[in-house]
Amino acid sequence: QVQLAESGGGLVQAGGSLRLSCAASGRTRSRYTMAWFRQAPGKAREFVALISWSGASTGYADSVKGRFTISKDNAKNTVHLQMNSLKPEDAAVYYCAAEGRYTTEQTMYGYWGQGTQVTVSS
Repeated sequence: QVQLAESGGGLVQAGGSLRLSCAASGRTRSRYTMAWFRQAPGKAREFVALISWSGASTGYADSVKGRFTISKDNAKNTVHLQMNSLKPEDAAVYYCAAEGRYTTEQTMYGYWGQGTQVTVSS
């Protein structure tokens, strides 16, 4: 079992930045891919970014490429999502997830955090 806890959400003006964090606890010795997904009101949850266990591989949704950066600190069992140049359409609940395989498919992810709200004012 892996427990995930997100933090860092909040209210920011368009063009601003936020840094989300996801702390993992429990069975953290296993090699998990970590990912961020988001869900806006009335919309389906969507993939945002992922990073391999080693950190050598990363991937991003087209909508966030060049603006968001995912990183991890294995020593602290923490994953970060640096979000720059935020747009109103980035507003959503952001979820951290863990999975053994390197995949953007959310149905494959077995461990999820509770989510953190990101609000972007125009």
